[in-house]
Amino acid sequence: MDFGRAVLAGGRNAALSDWNAMSKLSDKIKEEFLAMIPPTIFFFVALHIVAFVRVLMLKGTGLAPLSTISIAVAALILGKSVLIADMLPIINRFPERPLIYNVAWKTLIYLLMSALIHYLERLYDFSKQAGGVVAGNEKLLAEIVWPHFWAVQIILLVLILMYCSMHELVRVIGKERILRIFFGPVPLPQV
Repeated sequence: MDFGRAVLAGGRNAALSDWNAMSKLSDKIKEEFLAMIPPTIFFFVALHIVAFVRVLMLKGTGLAPLSTISIAVAALILGKSVLIADMLPIINRFPERPLIYNVAWKTLIYLLMSALIHYLERLYDFSKQAGGVVAGNEKLLAEIVWPHFWAVQIILLVLILMYCSMHELVRVIGKERILRIFFGPVPLPQV
């Protein structure tokens, strides 16, 4: 009889342990999801602004603009990428220095990455037309409208600078205090 109780108790402990592990996992997933929302929303809006400007610049060229779905997927990828990048020591090089150091450093890195992605995006379009990557690159370099490319990069610079500045302010000041500064006193939850 004692053996049976021990087996049952062991089964309950194992089930409780499994439940605790699942609870911790779901808490971690929820935490990651909530952390991903602000950068994803920011990049969703920012990429729509860039897409709108590109539509205006490309009007009459026959090139198709990006869809909202592709922008949403890109925003999700960028939102998660920024969170992962923030964990890397090379990205967060100046946490103890004045904010301008981290803001300038992160803006530079994210801007270089956006320029690369922007170029590769255009290379993909030209490669499809030319029938290969090398031929597409040659065609891209010959036909790209560089003022349009740089106009988009300038817009991205401003948007990335805004994001990095706000991100660093929230990191230093705190989310709750920033919300109070922008939206006034937040009512305390009723207990």
